[in-house]
Amino acid sequence: MPDDVSPAPNRYGPAAHRHTPQHPSPPIPGPSAIPSPSPPPSPFAPGPAAPAPERLRVVVADDNPVVRAGLGVLLSGRADIQVVAEAADGREAYEKTLEHRPDVVLLDVRMPGVDGISALPHLVGIAPVLMLTYSRESEIVHEALRLGAGGYLVHGEFTANQLVQAVRDTKDGRANFTVTAADALLAHMRHGTPPQRGPLPEGLGSALATAPAPPPPHTAEPSESLSQLQPVVGQSSLSGGSVSTPNRQQYGLSSREVEVMDLIASGMSNQQIAATCFISEKTVKNHINRIFTKLHSATRSEAIAHWLGTAPRNPGRQP
Repeated sequence: MPDDVSPAPNRYGPAAHRHTPQHPSPPIPGPSAIPSPSPPPSPFAPGPAAPAPERLRVVVADDNPVVRAGLGVLLSGRADIQVVAEAADGREAYEKTLEHRPDVVLLDVRMPGVDGISALPHLVGIAPVLMLTYSRESEIVHEALRLGAGGYLVHGEFTANQLVQAVRDTKDGRANFTVTAADALLAHMRHGTPPQRGPLPEGLGSALATAPAPPPPHTAEPSESLSQLQPVVGQSSLSGGSVSTPNRQQYGLSSREVEVMDLIASGMSNQQIAATCFISEKTVKNHINRIFTKLHSATRSEAIAHWLGTAPRNPGRQP
């Protein structure tokens, strides 16, 4: 090759030999870096927050402070239950119940002063009562149910969850019984007739036996002492009063109808009678209809008056 031959010129021209710039343009931001537009403000004002569900309010009556404290911790630890008051005897239980108007009262039987059986007739007129006690005698179980208790639990025969559910059930009118109480009711059914109402153990239920008759419920005030009140029906059955027993055989009631009529006279509702006798409410209503026919009565109060022998005699009509 001749020495004077020059290399061929670069076809891309002199610009092809220039260096790339030292400060490149910033990169275009990706989609993730672009801020999203904020939503337009709502033209409506925010609605009110949903109200918290009301808690089931409970009064605990027991003379043992350890039991009261334990029940308070157990029940108030549930989101839907609140212990609003505690009482150490029947009189205080009545005053606290009258003051707080709870959904359920947990009531012990053996307490100093006014015991649970004596206080029970007055408490059931204010709130449902669930017996919670160590007392397991069948006479006490029968008397508590006769006076209107909505259930009967014996300590040591239920779990914590069963107790909590029993409290909820009592508020809704459903009865709960532990094994001892259920056995007592079953024995009552098998016997076929109401048990003879003798004295209760240790004189229970007699704390108010000599007290005067209670005022009408709507006139009761929180300042009234429980010792001033006395159940109308319980006065003759617990104190052995001098009222003569009427001749009930003249009505021709069956043994089951006698049992139902006794429970009616004690003030029990149809639901309480059904729970006590282990029958349906429909069966209770059928019994009551037959009882009213045999007693020539149109209402509960009239039937009770005939049954207790307090109805005025009408010469023109058979009793």
